[in-house]
Amino acid sequence: MLVAKCSVFWGFLVLSLELCTGEAAEQGAEKAPTEGVPLVGTDAEDQGCPVCMWRKHSKEMRLESIKSQILSKLRLKEAPNITREVVNQLLPKAPPLQQILDLHDFQGDSFQHEDYLEEDEYHATTETVISMAQETDPVVQIEGNPHCCFFNFSPKIMFTKVVKAQLWVYLRPVQHTSTVYLQILRLKPVTEDGSRHIRIRSLKIDLNSRIGHWQSIDFKHVLQNWFKQPQNNWGIEINAFDPNGNDLAVTSLGPGAEGLHPFMELRVLENNKRSRRNLGLDCDEHSTESRCCRYPLTVDFEAFGWDWIIAPKRYKANYCSGQCEYMFMQKYPHTHLVQQANPRGSAGPCCTPTKMSPINMLYFNDKQQIIYGKIPGMVVDRCGCS
Repeated sequence: MLVAKCSVFWGFLVLSLELCTGEAAEQGAEKAPTEGVPLVGTDAEDQGCPVCMWRKHSKEMRLESIKSQILSKLRLKEAPNITREVVNQLLPKAPPLQQILDLHDFQGDSFQHEDYLEEDEYHATTETVISMAQETDPVVQIEGNPHCCFFNFSPKIMFTKVVKAQLWVYLRPVQHTSTVYLQILRLKPVTEDGSRHIRIRSLKIDLNSRIGHWQSIDFKHVLQNWFKQPQNNWGIEINAFDPNGNDLAVTSLGPGAEGLHPFMELRVLENNKRSRRNLGLDCDEHSTESRCCRYPLTVDFEAFGWDWIIAPKRYKANYCSGQCEYMFMQKYPHTHLVQQANPRGSAGPCCTPTKMSPINMLYFNDKQQIIYGKIPGMVVDRCGCS
């Protein structure tokens, strides 16, 4: 009796899918696929096709979920209010940033060859932090000087293992080869008894650049001391004098120096465990497959108006959609037959991601600092019923 009921159910299911598939094909022949603004793919509008409508609903839900997940995983209450003009003003025209843009693949699909996922499948992991120079506290200034430079670091970064720390300073162009003496002074609050200047680094540089030069200074040791004793971090003063006494270091934070401000580049290390993957079906937007399947979905951040994300501007997110009827399940078929006969005993399986991979992202946070990090669980690699 149980098998007979399942056979009747299966017959009605197949018939409804055939009718749905035929209607969807006729609609597709009359109408070209439409590209949405924030996502790329076909837009199924056939009200007479339940599977097509469910696929469209799954795509829309996935897109909204991505927006909220990114803000949540980056621990942002809302998207930073940074326009494209502000990005162009703050973005350093410097080698390390260009190296990140050129050498790193921001697409999560590049991790598909791995057989594992990270254990922390929610919060973003930071790999590179670029902290821009800020104005110094008035307590270290004499008659308003020096204006530069203070670097602010979050508690999370201060408790992370720092692999590398570089201070980047832009030196103005010279017409002839010159020997430049670059020095870095640690600032302290001004008192009547002591000096506020403590020399911590000194470099001799032979400069011959007529177009300007980015100079990097190893700052790991100083930064480690700051992280151990943050109360000593009042900022630094940077000078680079040529033989004529001209200061070639660009430390002005005012107009005319956009993209040339000093900044700190940090490489940090975070370890995570991994878990194994599952297998699943892959489909395209024209597929007639009704079972749980992975479909392509491309997200466009510029269409969101999210100019605070520097890279990637677009990425392949994918989404899951389809039916999870018990007859489609391969494990324990006798259990599925019993559940089919008594549906009240179980809510039934859902088509959900069974494997997800991260994307690398370069972005501005709400403090206008440039962060390069990894956001886990942003690309659907496999879908399944669970």
